[in-house]
Amino acid sequence: MTETTLTVQELQALVTEIFQHGGLSPLHAGALARVITAGERDACKSHGVYRIEGCLRTVKADKVVPDAEPTLTIDDSAIVRVDAGGGFSNAAFEMGVPALAERAQALGVAALVINDCTHFSALWPEIEMLTDRGLVGMAMCPSYSSVAPTGGTKALMGTNPFAFGWPRPGGDPYVFDFATSVAARGEIELHRRAGKSLPEGWAVDTDGNPTTDPEAALAGAMLPFGGHKGSAISAMIELLAGVMIGDLTSEESLAVLGTTTLAPRHGELILAFDPARFAAGRGGDPMARAETLFEAILGQGARLPSQRRFVARAKAQADGITLSADEMAILNRLQSGGLDAVE
Repeated sequence: MTETTLTVQELQALVTEIFQHGGLSPLHAGALARVITAGERDACKSHGVYRIEGCLRTVKADKVVPDAEPTLTIDDSAIVRVDAGGGFSNAAFEMGVPALAERAQALGVAALVINDCTHFSALWPEIEMLTDRGLVGMAMCPSYSSVAPTGGTKALMGTNPFAFGWPRPGGDPYVFDFATSVAARGEIELHRRAGKSLPEGWAVDTDGNPTTDPEAALAGAMLPFGGHKGSAISAMIELLAGVMIGDLTSEESLAVLGTTTLAPRHGELILAFDPARFAAGRGGDPMARAETLFEAILGQGARLPSQRRFVARAKAQADGITLSADEMAILNRLQSGGLDAVE
């Protein structure tokens, strides 16, 4: 069997069908298909079709509500809330973002709190929904315990991703999205599947000893990026997007799940800023000043984060998304078998 090339729309339709066959409501099937297709479109394999089976496994284990109806709460404060009702976070975010944008434009800054959700996806698709509206965005969430704090030997914190975006009128936004661990857990899994060793410094085994074996790393713990700096940022995310919003920390999430083979249950915090409101009365256009900074970075031969992702996106939109024989086999198996095809 050879590689298969699908248009972005064809892949999204196929993934939507797979999720609906797996028992998800149209609301959730569509939201999940959009972020997974975006991962493949942008050549972010760790958040592409590889994630489908994990989502369906979580459904099969009754650890997520596949037809949950998110509920939106808006008051006169800067905080917009969406209760995901035990469902996946993606539909909850899509429900909340228009209200978040409206409050940020009215007040200059606003926050979206998503509670009681299951989260598996990258954060940059959410950030881009804010930059598309001319807003600066930040997003963060815990995960489940899989990362040891610097100086520790046991998993305590999650991969705890953090994302930021700045709009660039007429061009792609400035966006970064990274785990506070050395690598995303999905990257460890992809190394395991490919039979490849990990780079030094990524993980420790169950005894706290350094390891390059993906199996030992998955059983043990990953490490924070940048030593104590990454460890501190990870703890900050536990506090802001777990403790402060009244939701689960990574350790509590793992206790609820009992395994790291399912998508984690927790909350999420998203912040939106209106740069024009912040710069009001100070003179100078913040968008133009930002471009001066970006041009200075590029002028030194450096690249902006996500540049390669945007290049991949343009190619996929023009030429389609190419999937390997193994990836197509997974899609075909899940399309025909639904939850019965999930291990």
